[in-house]
Amino acid sequence: MTFKSGRHFLQIPGPSNVPDRILHAIGHPTIDHRGPEFQKISEEVLLGCRRIFKTSGPVLIFPTSGTGAWEASLINTLSPGDKVLMFETGHFATIWANMARKYGLEVDFVPTNWRHGADPQIVLEKLKEDKDHKIKSVNIVHNETSTGVASRIPEIRKAIDEANHPALFMVDTISSLGSLDYCHEEWKVDVTISCSQKGLMLPPGLGFNAISEKALAASRNNKFKRHFWDWSDMLKSNEIYLYPSTPCTNLLFGLRESIKMLEEEGLDNVFARHDRFGEATRRAVRAWGLETLCEEPLEYSSVLTAVMMPGGKGADNLRKVILENFNMSLGNGLGKVADKVFRIGHLGDLNDLTLIGTLAGVEMGLALAGVGHTKGGVAAAMEYLTEAMA
Repeated sequence: MTFKSGRHFLQIPGPSNVPDRILHAIGHPTIDHRGPEFQKISEEVLLGCRRIFKTSGPVLIFPTSGTGAWEASLINTLSPGDKVLMFETGHFATIWANMARKYGLEVDFVPTNWRHGADPQIVLEKLKEDKDHKIKSVNIVHNETSTGVASRIPEIRKAIDEANHPALFMVDTISSLGSLDYCHEEWKVDVTISCSQKGLMLPPGLGFNAISEKALAASRNNKFKRHFWDWSDMLKSNEIYLYPSTPCTNLLFGLRESIKMLEEEGLDNVFARHDRFGEATRRAVRAWGLETLCEEPLEYSSVLTAVMMPGGKGADNLRKVILENFNMSLGNGLGKVADKVFRIGHLGDLNDLTLIGTLAGVEMGLALAGVGHTKGGVAAAMEYLTEAMA
């Protein structure tokens, strides 16, 4: 290996960069996870998570990735044979649907071209047609990490209400929590799924379920057997700020610091910063003469931008050229868009200069890889960011 000076630019859409404050917090000596010192830390974390999810109800923390949090959401609320409504908004929505099928759930999986989010009108139509209320849950990915498309969760909630349908509402915020505005309680979401390594700026290892009273009631009567993922065990232990099994203690130290950092900046300021970076990136893409995968401006993601390759291939080679020459990692295309797009992450611990450096690396990489484009993307982004600060 040859030493490369300077920082590595990790500009994938998660895991995101872990700031020094969180790294130092995680480096705290391990303590007794059943002792009073840890109980105090756990109390701060569990109550702080409610503020981040914007809920007065419980937020459960499992030692897992987002995949485990998905699983917990399904087996605590549904029963084998139940029907769920889901949308093929991208690679991760597809994986969640496949998980549901493995558990014996009937999935009504609405296809898309991966360039749009879940359609609130289709939600309304599907639920109105469901006179017998066979659909037990509507499951939506808020921000699809593979495509850079953000579904309109308040509009989907409105559609469920307009249909007067009793289905549960589950939302995956794995790549949106802490980066996009999200209101678990106001939007009447029953289960919100998330994880640690995106907007919360932590390493992977924590999965979250924020749950409503309606979801909790469903968990008391559903038919799936569970042990590790059982909400009731977690809720009982959380009453005294402990856990039914060994928690990721040092990651919880980091989570406490993450919550402090987000609240010091102010959540509205965090969301505005991400919105600004998303718009600056899209202006750069347009100036290069390239196209974003997301087609609907109302669904543009402020977490990442997926950029389509001219001719529909060559993204992996471009990423290779950029990594080798500028020590920068970009996200690869997944599933249907493998090698067809590259993904620029602009989330978490990021400022204006980091973004400009990222876009400069992309523009230089496009030239070195021989990808047809127009120069000036970085200049367009700089102009926008400068005007936004005036």
